Amino acid sequence: MGKTLFDKVWQRHVVTGEEGQSQLLYVDLQMIHEVTSPQAFEGLRAAGRQLRHPEKTFATMDHNVPTKDIFNITDLIAKKQMDTLRKNCADFGVKLCDNGSESQGIVHMVGPEMGLTQPGKVIVCGDSHTATHGAFGALAFGIGTSEVEHVMATQTIWQVKPKRMGVHITGKLKKGVYAKDIILALIANYGVNFGGGHAVEYYGETIENLSMEERMTICNMSVEGGAKLGMIAPDETTFAYVKGRPFAPEEFDQALADWKTLYTDTDAKFDKVLELDVSDLTPYVTWGTNPGMGVAFDQPFPEVKNQNDQLAYDYMDLHPGQKAADIPIEYVFIGSCTNGRLSDLKEAAAMVKGKKIDQRVTGIVVPGSRPVRTAAEKIGLDKIFIAAGFEWRQPGCSMCLGMNPDKVPEFVHCAATSNRNFVGRQGKNSRTHLCSPAMAAAAAIAGHFVDISQTGGAA
Repeated sequence: MGKTLFDKVWQRHVVTGEEGQSQLLYVDLQMIHEVTSPQAFEGLRAAGRQLRHPEKTFATMDHNVPTKDIFNITDLIAKKQMDTLRKNCADFGVKLCDNGSESQGIVHMVGPEMGLTQPGKVIVCGDSHTATHGAFGALAFGIGTSEVEHVMATQTIWQVKPKRMGVHITGKLKKGVYAKDIILALIANYGVNFGGGHAVEYYGETIENLSMEERMTICNMSVEGGAKLGMIAPDETTFAYVKGRPFAPEEFDQALADWKTLYTDTDAKFDKVLELDVSDLTPYVTWGTNPGMGVAFDQPFPEVKNQNDQLAYDYMDLHPGQKAADIPIEYVFIGSCTNGRLSDLKEAAAMVKGKKIDQRVTGIVVPGSRPVRTAAEKIGLDKIFIAAGFEWRQPGCSMCLGMNPDKVPEFVHCAATSNRNFVGRQGKNSRTHLCSPAMAAAAAIAGHFVDISQTGGAA
């Protein structure tokens, strides 16, 4: 029997252990940030250890970084974490994309942009959205703080091999429908635990026609579907993206020949296969308090099936039978490791060019990294957003989570391009609605959601 992409990459990295039991995997790259690394470094100090391979650990600052003034850090805990990361990287010989540096940004954007993320690697980080890197055909997943220390000390990690799942996506996307809508529809249709206990491979004609940035959006939210990780087989689109980046392989042709062997064999078997035809897909918006509580724009919110549904409706101040257009939007956040890339900003800017955001709306645009911000400014996206009434911010995780000054006020509905809409995720009693960047931008103009696949973003 043939092997899946996941099988091939996993097998390459097994140091010891039998399948079905915990196996020791070699780790090619560990990404770290200021929040989940301090305890790991302290553990090394206490044990008198150094990093096994400091050149295979790469750090950036993202979660705590203020986006209005990145150097004015008023939160003492945030400042302590950032100062500690700076010292730890200096003490242990780890390369750091420091706050304000040319490469600083969200950890899951820095890896691909620097060329650190490559097909066939095992990549870990103390952050659940490490699944993003799977878009390159890497085996990438989030780990806990004790595991971060283990990887630092040994360059390995113990893992039980998950089952294999294939997600077959077919059809051509209509105008105004994006990768974010694909993953939101998948989670809404199959539930927030559709990938539980599985490593997911996304494949099919739709996936093959997506850009690398769109593929990263889908893999990023694999964990919102309960999966251990998400992967997409590398192809010419992948290879072209990696080539020429700072940490791309020096012997690129040799690496390329190896990468071209990373695909799922035609006779390989998945343990489970899901199907999604996106031919008639329309923009998706979440109404509730988990990513599975989402609907197509023109569909009514569902009837209450259980206590969780009722709690979600109560928290969001919505009710069954309403539609996305009925949600009063007062905040709009465009950014995050899900949708803070240049293509995302281009789509959002196209929606607001020559228009003004609704007077009731506060809108912020936060590029996910310094390179994205620089590239956006070179083509004038910053001017478009500012003219429309948005704030143009410095890079960071920002309003994706309530760990920095960017928070949604209590009881306010926010159209967000991030990945989670949990209770309080964007601030105490904040009400988050996940959507694509274009949908968020159009909502800022109208003050409510509009069907951009029908209207082109006009209110």
